[in-house]
Amino acid sequence: MSERKETAISIELQRLAAMHGGELLPRVVVDAARDEESPLHHSFTWDDGKAAEQWRLQQARQIINAVVRYEKVGKTTMAIPVFVSLSPDRERDGGGYRVLTTVMSDEQHRRQMLQDAVNDMQRFKEKYRRLNELAKVFEAMDHVSTPELAQTA
Repeated sequence: MSERKETAISIELQRLAAMHGGELLPRVVVDAARDEESPLHHSFTWDDGKAAEQWRLQQARQIINAVVRYEKVGKTTMAIPVFVSLSPDRERDGGGYRVLTTVMSDEQHRRQMLQDAVNDMQRFKEKYRRLNELAKVFEAMDHVSTPELAQTA
């Protein structure tokens, strides 16, 4: 997406949020995007057949992500995902998922999952960096992630 188009979309979304008390609702965005002159219009699939298929694929992703197995860790029972999506899988057309136990038993896939986790932590830190209450969490993330990656690289 070009910077100019990105700016136009950002301006439009901020305008819509301001019109609704600072809250941006997906329904408001879709309704505004119906106007062919809206900078948002071309960000949507307006062909109902194609949109329906995209929605079914999204529902499939939600189903895959909802599948968990329960594992007892000490006195706590934890929900563990059965499937994971590694970043190279997500970059392929259509994406893909792998069985977690298979990923954990393959060194290359396990390393990729670790790198994805570190990247997720970086995004988390960027998103919440203004919350001083999380400073110790960020410090722990830095302490754990850097040496781990150096050892597995």
